[in-house]
Amino acid sequence: MLNYPSVILALFLCVASGAAWAAQITVYKAKRVLEYKGDGVARTYKIGLGGSPVGRKLRQGDRKTPEGSYVITHKNPQSQYYLSLGISYPNLDDAALARKAGVISGAQQAAIETAIQQGRAPSQQTPMGGDIFIHGKGAGSDWTWGCIALDDKQMRELYELVRPGDKVSILP
Repeated sequence: MLNYPSVILALFLCVASGAAWAAQITVYKAKRVLEYKGDGVARTYKIGLGGSPVGRKLRQGDRKTPEGSYVITHKNPQSQYYLSLGISYPNLDDAALARKAGVISGAQQAAIETAIQQGRAPSQQTPMGGDIFIHGKGAGSDWTWGCIALDDKQMRELYELVRPGDKVSILP
């Protein structure tokens, strides 16, 4: 299970309380566009998604990109996909949907809820899948396992703008 420093909890709480400095990333899956707004800067980027992008992510291997409200958990300068930004998938809604569909057990849902309430990243090793990132290596097609991909030049720019705790909305 990923365990992020306590600073992530503080950032998450600031974001949840509406701190003015938090940037907003909005992903429009149908348009294949990511918009960034923060610190007086606005940018729009073309993206690639999971290989089966329509609908919400429900299980590992479905090649769907999640939909919902998340935060950036961390920045990875040594990603195998150039640079990457961790996304706080799954959230409480994702866990409830997966439980209702029989993808995860009640105990797994409770563990996800507890982790989120304690400011920790939930397990990335459930049948729901995990390790969802915004990363580089190309926006030309829908090729990822559920992540959001940008061309490397745009990923470098976004990576420099984004901070852990920034809000991420992924829309259909």
